[in-house]
Amino acid sequence: MVYAVSYCPLSKHKEIKKLGFDDSKKLTEERRTQLAKIIEANKEWIGWAVYVISPSDISANMLKRPVYNLNEMAHDATIKLIKQVVANKVNLKEIYVDPVGPSIPYKNKLQSYFPGVAITVEPKADALYPIVSAASICAKVTRDQVVQNWEWTEQGLELSKDFGSGYPSDPNTVRWMDENEDSFFGFPSIMRFSWKTISQRMMQKRTVEWSEDEDDIFDGQPAVTKRVKNILEEKIAMKEKLKRKAAKYNHHQRGKINGLLSLDTTQEL
Repeated sequence: MVYAVSYCPLSKHKEIKKLGFDDSKKLTEERRTQLAKIIEANKEWIGWAVYVISPSDISANMLKRPVYNLNEMAHDATIKLIKQVVANKVNLKEIYVDPVGPSIPYKNKLQSYFPGVAITVEPKADALYPIVSAASICAKVTRDQVVQNWEWTEQGLELSKDFGSGYPSDPNTVRWMDENEDSFFGFPSIMRFSWKTISQRMMQKRTVEWSEDEDDIFDGQPAVTKRVKNILEEKIAMKEKLKRKAAKYNHHQRGKINGLLSLDTTQEL
């Protein structure tokens, strides 16, 4: 998931509208790329930043107890991005937000963090306010770059990256899942296991049988078969490897304003 903020002087708000910004989901990839280049070419008065949450982090947050849900993650990401703008000495006067969840409680939450700022929280804000459209384009272009340049954390994995849009209604996404699903582990870490489409798919296709042999002991715990022991050891080893890999390739470092990440899609991450 990619969240983004974009900002400009109030005197330039009409000018940004003239540039043709609109909801990124309504635009072709080519048009999004063109508008991203416009943002890059006007850094002196259009600022932007992104906050990327990896699929594995979303899954871990959604599956833990108590649940840290998508709405809370989205709210916290938005607050962090706005705080980053303020920390860069931007004199913030107005905030426009496309909400996740109910608008009024979300607005009240934002107002508690940013008192004295005029805040508008409105559904489809990315289609109504050009500055939100600009942020939407920054988010979508960044997401496309992350996906296209994805580095598999699983050892020796070589799979197609023709994921489609990622929506379950997309036949290209369904085809990718059909062609790349592992019979035991399911999917690599690019997939969100908390996603209902994935969880239901795995529940329907898999059965797990646990040994009832009380003589089968592993670390003092009964009813654990040799197969389960091996799986546990493999998962522990994989988790340690992923931690080392994550330290080398950390998506969360890509939130610096106009710094580490470019909207130029011809450049590699």
